[in-house]
Amino acid sequence: MAGFGASITDSTAWLIQRRMTARQRATLLRDLFSRTDGIGLSVTRLTIGASDFSRTHYSYSAPDDATLFDLRAVRRDVLPTVLAARRLNPGLTVIASPWSAPAWMKTSQSLVTGSLLPAHYEAFAQYLRDYVVGMGSKGVRIDALTIQNEPHFEPANYPGMRMTPRERAAFVGRHLGPLLEHDKLDVEILEWDHNWNEPDSPLAMLADPVAARYVDGIAWHCYGGDVSVQSQVHAAFPEKSTWMTECSGGEWDAQWGSSLAWMTRTLIIGATRNWARGVVLWNLALDEKSGPHLGGCGDCRGVVTINQRTGQVTRNVEYYVLAHASRFVHVDARRIGSDSSPGGLESVAFRNEDDGSIALIVLNGRDTPQDFAVQAGARVFDMRLSAGAVATVTWRDDTSVE
Repeated sequence: MAGFGASITDSTAWLIQRRMTARQRATLLRDLFSRTDGIGLSVTRLTIGASDFSRTHYSYSAPDDATLFDLRAVRRDVLPTVLAARRLNPGLTVIASPWSAPAWMKTSQSLVTGSLLPAHYEAFAQYLRDYVVGMGSKGVRIDALTIQNEPHFEPANYPGMRMTPRERAAFVGRHLGPLLEHDKLDVEILEWDHNWNEPDSPLAMLADPVAARYVDGIAWHCYGGDVSVQSQVHAAFPEKSTWMTECSGGEWDAQWGSSLAWMTRTLIIGATRNWARGVVLWNLALDEKSGPHLGGCGDCRGVVTINQRTGQVTRNVEYYVLAHASRFVHVDARRIGSDSSPGGLESVAFRNEDDGSIALIVLNGRDTPQDFAVQAGARVFDMRLSAGAVATVTWRDDTSVE
């Protein structure tokens, strides 16, 4: 496992850097990323250029100078936030995703809508390469790139770019893959970065053998389809890793209990049982008005909410969903077999490679308490889980259960 986490979007970083005092900021980041004093988030995702959760439209390439690459837009907020997170958790995995190529590379000549012009495939590959190199020079190692955020969706009011399976295969197989290989950049390429309801798209892209050899994994979002599709694609390409790279909670489900159950069942248990080695929620932090944002989702919820006026932090249900896993499942843990009971209990278990401990996450999806027994080798212990509750149980063979 790479672990669990959430995205440091432009909006997240702006709130942390501009709307919190130094003490508030340090306390929050420690709580989120420290393995000893916090919940130990160990994966994050960055946007390459503007996304729907940015305050302005921008890219790193000037339209009047194709040779200019400028990371100025991330220096004030994103860079210090990610650097602080990695200091707190040196094992932090950083994934980066473009929402759009620079406008001059696209059919629409805009960050909004359009497709990548074939004449600019190489320029876009160089743009992504320059991002990896540029961020690395600032102290932020990029571990993986997705090719394009949600390539089958062209949003009307924030950056986006359509890319078909054939276009993604051509871009990776003839441009991005060879360029990263030539420059000896140790960064993985993740295909798809979209929903479970269209598995045929990543399967079609990976059917191109030239492109497939450069692809290290498949990234998924939660906004359509069923998590079991991850196993379908894994069965076709078992050598490729699986990632859940985006899922947002929101005010469309304001009930704590139903959100807790759905996210635990689908993301913590479901995604990892279906081969995910990392689970990343969407915004790490938003404000009390679900922003700042350019367009799109107006009622998304961050893992935490930061009050713009006071800097006060509210920990949302997403925080506790992540904490049940990230606090107890260490980087490089391995998922191990676990059976769920017929009484409505769902579970997933991990063995931590660093200390040999076991972490068992159990959800009682029923509306009544459930008594159950856990058997691990010769060890058996009894538990009761309240209706709708989640529990994480940890133990080592030589210690008591916690």
